[in-house]
Amino acid sequence: MSLDTVIQAGLTPASRPSSALVLMGGGARTAYQVGVLHALSEMLRLQPAPARAFPFQILVGTSAGAMNTTFLAACATAGLAAFDQLAQFWERLRSRDVYALEVASWLPWSGQAGRLLAALSLSRRALAQGAVLDNMPLVDTLHHAISLPAIEDALRLRTIEALAVTASSYTSGVHWTFCHTAHDVAAKGWIRPGRRAEFQPITIEHLMASSAIPFLFPATPLWVDDHREFFGDGSMRQISPLSPAMHLGAQKVLVVGVGQPQRSSLGGASAHEGPHGPTLGSIAGHAMASVFHDTLQADVEQAQRVTRTMRQLPREVAAGLSYRSVEVLAIQPSQSLDALAHAHVRELPAAARRALGGLGATHGGGAALASYLLFEPGFVQALMALGEQDAYARKGELLTFFAGFGRV
Repeated sequence: MSLDTVIQAGLTPASRPSSALVLMGGGARTAYQVGVLHALSEMLRLQPAPARAFPFQILVGTSAGAMNTTFLAACATAGLAAFDQLAQFWERLRSRDVYALEVASWLPWSGQAGRLLAALSLSRRALAQGAVLDNMPLVDTLHHAISLPAIEDALRLRTIEALAVTASSYTSGVHWTFCHTAHDVAAKGWIRPGRRAEFQPITIEHLMASSAIPFLFPATPLWVDDHREFFGDGSMRQISPLSPAMHLGAQKVLVVGVGQPQRSSLGGASAHEGPHGPTLGSIAGHAMASVFHDTLQADVEQAQRVTRTMRQLPREVAAGLSYRSVEVLAIQPSQSLDALAHAHVRELPAAARRALGGLGATHGGGAALASYLLFEPGFVQALMALGEQDAYARKGELLTFFAGFGRV
């Protein structure tokens, strides 16, 4: 995030105190966010003066994180119960609700011949359809799960102020943020090097574009600047994940990522390297981690550093600037999500398990690739449990963060 963005956000008057939720991308791994948020809702309920209202006025999401924020926007008028509904949605979710993959069951999916056949089969599918997987099941799932009119109601009632979804344009190379407010027509977007924002109603197509993981899911067309461009996952080229929340006027930002402190080797090089080096699955998992490797920590540190610096200014100077502090709290997994995926990889649908197994992506370091596609109960529940555990480990910080802020 540019220094100008942080400072301008602090100097821009806010119509009312606004807290933002920023959820990063990561496919099935974003079930971790659901656990964090469910634990937060329980903490707020159990306070001496319990909160009832939905605690975030600004919702910003990327990839599967955008699905989570948009789902919450549609449930926001239910208050804290929105987080229960999100958890229930994920508990019902299965891989078949997200994608489909058909592979021949008679092919040998093990050994060198199997790996070559797997690569050939998947590459042919990708060349024919622009992606390895069919994500039409996700379209149907989102249409049934997310009420777009309910988002309009939440905006009209001012339960939330804004919903923003990010996506990356294959056509222009620009990283776009699509913002939805109660007054989209009157609002003006912002322009930064390599980044643009436009105000328009969020649709299921925006979510499909934001979550179109490269090579796995096909690109989705969207209209920007009165012409059509093709978009892929918003995690690509995402250099400023906190910027939309800042531009939309947030004074407090809770951001939940799905990165991890260290990539897990899952038993060392021998666990995922063959005689000629890493398997295709291991390489694909590394490439995927690079796509979803966000600049979150650097963005958080810069925002916190500027806020500390502005607070240290002489009182008379600070009074003249009318600066409002922007507080940022970030939560990320305390354990390796690759290792969790390795423990649950057998839950994958048979077709996906055979195809990924042929690529070496169901064992060792290759399990990192499977972690983005494991929309199955065991893995989802393990992620949610870890999210709850990490949230409760920082209970004091979370409660201090929300104390007396926008609660009714």
